[in-house]
Amino acid sequence: MRLMKQLKQWMAVASIGLMAFSVAASPTEPVEGMEYQRLQTPQPTDTGKKTEVLEFFWYNCPHCFVFEPALAEWVKKRGDTIVFRRVPVGFRESFIPQQKLYYTLEALNRFDVHRAVFDAVHVGRQKLDKEEQIIEFIEKQGIDKKKFIDTFNSFSIQSKVNRVRQLMEAYRIDGVPTVVIDGQYITSPSIVGSVVRGQSEQALNAATLQVMDALLAKKK
Repeated sequence: MRLMKQLKQWMAVASIGLMAFSVAASPTEPVEGMEYQRLQTPQPTDTGKKTEVLEFFWYNCPHCFVFEPALAEWVKKRGDTIVFRRVPVGFRESFIPQQKLYYTLEALNRFDVHRAVFDAVHVGRQKLDKEEQIIEFIEKQGIDKKKFIDTFNSFSIQSKVNRVRQLMEAYRIDGVPTVVIDGQYITSPSIVGSVVRGQSEQALNAATLQVMDALLAKKK
């Protein structure tokens, strides 16, 4: 009888613990170490009263592809309250052509092609890992080939690619998509998914955006 009583007490304590965990694990009221992480050394931002939001991504990443439409809509709704920047990651040297692709589109003010790159890779199953594959794709997007190549191979684009290495080290990026807010708060669908289990990818993306809203509010 005594053993049964102890077991009931342990189960009650465990139940309370689980209830507390479920309450804490809320995308609208995220908890550090659960739905987001905080950098030990916050990185400086130069966005004034606006909040810097960085997204580290990779064109070949299927999760980045799924996250993109919801993220783009979220950014649009935040308007002038944030400064949003995408950062194409470079985990290996083979990532460099796609990094240069993104920064070249940015330099040519042809960000309208950004989504088309995702669609080509994940819907059209096109290989866009090498310069010649990228140039062939670009020609079909109404972009001047020579202008694109000159920009693609320019010193300024290579400098931006080199800068990515520093950013990835500073923010300890080991997966994508990952979002950094105000130079110090890090979250992602995978981080949120470690807390909010058993959800669809779309639900995790939506929860991540809720976490991002809450992190933005911390600066106010």
